[in-house]
Amino acid sequence: MLNFMKGSLFSRDTGNQPEGPAVEKDTQVLAVWGSPGSGKTTVSVKLAKHLADKKRNVALLLCDMTAPMLPCVCPPSDLECEKSLGSILAAAHVTDTLVKQNCVTHKRYRHLLLIGMLKGENVFTYPPYSAELATELIDHLRNIAPYVIIDCGSAIATDILSAVALMEADSVLRLVNCDLKSVSYLSSQLPLLRDNKWDADKQYRVASNVKPHEASEHIEQVLGNVAFKIPHSGELESQAMAGDLFRDLTLKESRGFRKEIEKISREVFGV
Repeated sequence: MLNFMKGSLFSRDTGNQPEGPAVEKDTQVLAVWGSPGSGKTTVSVKLAKHLADKKRNVALLLCDMTAPMLPCVCPPSDLECEKSLGSILAAAHVTDTLVKQNCVTHKRYRHLLLIGMLKGENVFTYPPYSAELATELIDHLRNIAPYVIIDCGSAIATDILSAVALMEADSVLRLVNCDLKSVSYLSSQLPLLRDNKWDADKQYRVASNVKPHEASEHIEQVLGNVAFKIPHSGELESQAMAGDLFRDLTLKESRGFRKEIEKISREVFGV
């Protein structure tokens, strides 16, 4: 039986956590959102891996139902079982047990749980779900894992789970590539949340996939002030193309990316 089913993993009791400095941040749920192609899934996976490497229990929720991300983040042989986010959202009500029964575990990361749609599924595979059910899911994830990372879809106008995640999360990473199209996309989406208790104070603006020729002055001009600048990594791009994002980044060219992920983790989670 899997560890989290025994109650020894993903409980709110932190007795099995390594000793360390007191966490000043009270963020438990982080939503990662941005324009299409801005690296939302990549950043979400690498943050979850960073926490799991530090033996922190973390749940990674992959929201996209148009292009399910679970088949894209690691080889199927690395996963213990095939369970679907759709089975959770198809229920009348969400419970801790239901969430645990539909989590996917990774063979090499015992501190990690994954939840997402399976290959071949789409938004029409399961019955429609409500915003209330999406809220229940996030509430129960808080009971299951001390750290929750939600990889949101870009199109919040039609993606209920992602829109709810942005409202319910304690903090939000707002990713955008350093180009006018990405900025325009986010500008078109932000007004959709104005009437839904959108909290601008919990957002971190992030310049993503910054290439060497994109000077800091240009980034600031296009995006305004940003909290984090995530540099481009060819090694990371290769991992994404291979669908193997849980691999370590070992090349010198990826050092900047690794350092920025560590910086985000410290700032957002205190880890």
